Amino acid sequence: MLDAVRYVVDNGVKWANLPADFPPYRRVHAFARRWQATGLLAELDDRLRVKVRQREDRSLDPTAAIVESQSVRAAADIPRSTSGWGGGKKVGGRKRHLVVDCLGLVLAVAVTAVSVQDRDAGVALLERLRAMYFSIRLVWADGGYAGRLVDWATEKCRRTLQIVKRCDETAGFVVLPRRWVVERTLSWLMRSRRLVRDYETLPAMHEAMVLWSMTMLMSCRLAGRHPSGFSRSAPRAR
Repeated sequence: MLDAVRYVVDNGVKWANLPADFPPYRRVHAFARRWQATGLLAELDDRLRVKVRQREDRSLDPTAAIVESQSVRAAADIPRSTSGWGGGKKVGGRKRHLVVDCLGLVLAVAVTAVSVQDRDAGVALLERLRAMYFSIRLVWADGGYAGRLVDWATEKCRRTLQIVKRCDETAGFVVLPRRWVVERTLSWLMRSRRLVRDYETLPAMHEAMVLWSMTMLMSCRLAGRHPSGFSRSAPRAR
């Protein structure tokens, strides 16, 4: 069952197009939905992340994180009620909001319509982060999260939201401190073909696909088979 779900995530095929040597696709889909709904997938992701952090000589509980969003085009059959149009990037679909630790491992994910502003989605995301990880005190973000969200994070969540901005005088591509970690994670996830576009009817299943992709990356890393681009190197941080 696990291999069948990972096959869908990695290759981006329809559930009905699973090879015949896997279980019936309806059972595989029900298995994936059950793991998502009962929290087993999130638990698997948490346990693998702990093992990766142990292997990298990091504390089990992260104390800092980075947040970022990524707009993804939606398939034609995605409901209009859960998708939208992003005027800035001219993309119609959804937006996935990620929080990662300093190794680039996903801590939390939320999927919204692409029309939702980062700072608005950041409220629910930071609340989820506070409930799941009491040890995190510092979160880095880009300019899309600036404004009232910074004060809200300090007053309500007791978290420091530090904005890492690009200098206006800088020309061309520049690697920004801390933000490059989450950008690298987004590139890792895009290697899973199921995540290149949004094919999921439910936003919750899109979130699950992100976690499935991350569990595949961490499993390979723990087994000593590092996928291309999944570097072991990462900056030392809090």
